[in-house]
Amino acid sequence: MGTIKTFKELDTWKKAVELTREIYHISGKGDFRKDFSLQNQIRRAAVSIPSNIAEGFEREGNKEFIQFLTVAKGSAAEVQTQLRIAYEVSYITDDDFKKMDDICIEVLSLISGFLRYLRSSGIKGNKFKRS
Repeated sequence: MGTIKTFKELDTWKKAVELTREIYHISGKGDFRKDFSLQNQIRRAAVSIPSNIAEGFEREGNKEFIQFLTVAKGSAAEVQTQLRIAYEVSYITDDDFKKMDDICIEVLSLISGFLRYLRSSGIKGNKFKRS
């Protein structure tokens, strides 16, 4: 079991970056790109996810990391809600909604798993063992 030296090694962070990329792509098309308020809100929420994962990791303490992961999880739920709104107002297709919702669910699951690991771990420093 090695240690993780940078947040860029975290699968959770990588999947959150993928979600953010996809959000930028999907919110830049069709009528969605014209709804500046929803577009801005969903993009900000998406960016918040990997940003909070990275910031929490670099804070060097388990308790702070847990706090930032919790914020990231809230932002993922926010993105999930905004995707549903975009779908309900026909900004995105059924297929796009399903694809994006699946990524959100995966991000939420990864964050939840990481939170469980950190809460049960005796590790207190800034380097976290791979599970």
